Amino acid sequence: MNITPILITAFWFSLSFLSVPEKNPILLADPTIFYHDGTYYLYGTSGNDKNLGFEVYVSKNLKAWKRSEKNEGYALKKGESYGDIGFWAPQVFEYEGKFYMAYTANEHIAIASSDSPLGPFTQAEIKDLEAPVKQIDPYIFIDEGGKKYLYHVRLTEGNRLFVAEMEDDFSGIKEETLTYCFHAEEPWENTQNVEWTVSEGPSIIKHKGLYYFIYSANDFRNPDYAVGYAVSESPLGPWKKSPTNPIFDKSDAGINGSGHGDYFIDAKGKMKYVLHTHNSDENVSPRKTALIELEFVKNGKEADVLKVKEGSFKFLELN
Repeated sequence: MNITPILITAFWFSLSFLSVPEKNPILLADPTIFYHDGTYYLYGTSGNDKNLGFEVYVSKNLKAWKRSEKNEGYALKKGESYGDIGFWAPQVFEYEGKFYMAYTANEHIAIASSDSPLGPFTQAEIKDLEAPVKQIDPYIFIDEGGKKYLYHVRLTEGNRLFVAEMEDDFSGIKEETLTYCFHAEEPWENTQNVEWTVSEGPSIIKHKGLYYFIYSANDFRNPDYAVGYAVSESPLGPWKKSPTNPIFDKSDAGINGSGHGDYFIDAKGKMKYVLHTHNSDENVSPRKTALIELEFVKNGKEADVLKVKEGSFKFLELN
């Protein structure tokens, strides 16, 4: 019997198998990417331990990611800023040469600062933003005129979205400006028909003088967790939800639970949105981090339509 062909086939099969690297997905939920000085910085709710702080990963090209070696890989560590448990949904931004992180801990919102996107993000006075109710998922938007707005979720009769103008030093909100935005009311936003509906994960894009409010709806454990948006002529609303919602869901991703992210502009000027998905069809956690590309499409005399570029979905991986 001539076994040479069998051996050769087995040899080439082994080579082809070895040439395909094992996937090593990044396990961050509620992710955000901050682009600064040629480097992308990725943060999110940790898939390892949500009670230690916020990990940070870096990349030059959005493909090769590595965990930071600074501060044991954490941009913010428990004990150096507000919070004991539940470090969720960070947002990092730059203002007047300083870097800020708005985040959730203990189901309250806090803001820390640093001289570097890698951190450590700390507070001179360890405290949260005062509020009469629990509040999560902060997103700070600075308008062209310099006014600062805090978009966030208040846990009151559901996860409901609110906005308020902030003090110039980010120390708190101007209470008289606190404004309800909207909550989950449409069929796609509450597919399990629960009483406590969920709308969360705000981020704001200003385009042609209009404000585009990206958000996610349904409980994150629901396979139908998905992304939609609303539009307004003012940062305080009123908001009109898009008739094209949801703009991204499990049918687009090919995996359950796609949502809750943040947008950014990449080095080529393209608009990207980082989000999370379930780990698999069987398990919600640890959630995986993924990326899609957004684009505006003209709609006659109406407001441009925000869409996800077809085929742009991909998971982020450690290299």
